[in-house]
Amino acid sequence: MKISDIDPIPLLKKSGCPDNVIEHCIAVRDLAMVFARNAPVDKELVEKGALLHDIGRCRTHSIAHGQVGAEICRDYGLPEEICRIVETHIGAGLTAEECRREGLKPVDCVPKTLEEKIVAHADNLIKGTKEITIDERLDHSANLPEAARKRMKDLSDEIEKYR
Repeated sequence: MKISDIDPIPLLKKSGCPDNVIEHCIAVRDLAMVFARNAPVDKELVEKGALLHDIGRCRTHSIAHGQVGAEICRDYGLPEEICRIVETHIGAGLTAEECRREGLKPVDCVPKTLEEKIVAHADNLIKGTKEITIDERLDHSANLPEAARKRMKDLSDEIEKYR
């Protein structure tokens, strides 16, 4: 399946995502596109990846929703670039070791491509449907290990230059 053939909103609904999750995905998409406009990225990939990033929330609201969502996307036959955006959007990603410690499949889920990084950062800045600052996100993430918080701040520093 080509990225241009993907219609994310019906896929979110078909998967059983509640309206508030869909509204959040739209808000993340809107912010991600602000960064994508000024970045050397595949804008359609950013848009559709951002819309689908929380598809796993149809099954769980735990930290596993990234890996669960990536599997849903793979089951739908979506391109791996979309699956990886979904899989790597949690915070600033999770290392394979962090995944193992959380009881997830020990897969490297740290965003590598600029498209993956933009969606992860945009998601960090959208709480519900409202934009917050990276400092507010870090305050909400005080329970995370320092390495994960540092990755979130570093991701912000890298992506904010495209705003």
